[in-house]
Amino acid sequence: MDKLTLSEAEWRDRLSPEQYHVLREAGTERAFTGKYNSNKADGVYYCAGCGTELFDAEEKYDSGSGWPSFTAPVDIDAVEEIRDASHGMIRTEVRCATCEGHLGHVFPDGPGVNGLRYCMNSAGLAFKPRDEA
Repeated sequence: MDKLTLSEAEWRDRLSPEQYHVLREAGTERAFTGKYNSNKADGVYYCAGCGTELFDAEEKYDSGSGWPSFTAPVDIDAVEEIRDASHGMIRTEVRCATCEGHLGHVFPDGPGVNGLRYCMNSAGLAFKPRDEA
């Protein structure tokens, strides 16, 4: 995948302040506040920073965590997983493979075949209904 590299000023022009905080500063939106947490529409989720296709609504489920959760990305190469030892714990951060934007974390407590829960921030995502995707 080709990388998208922009200056800080270009990212700030492209993103809302909340999107910038999540995607570029590895921030986290408050639980149950993201616009896609309760979204049940059929469609595809893209990176809000660069438009890379990340998750299919068919893999979305209600984890009860307060963030949109998925069992798998559309393509494992669409995301990068990085060890995160911040906040006094060890987790696996998930970033967009194209723009390296922070999306959330993946945890080994999900349903499905792989047992993973990709816990994403709504601010890092854009959604298109299936008939528009």
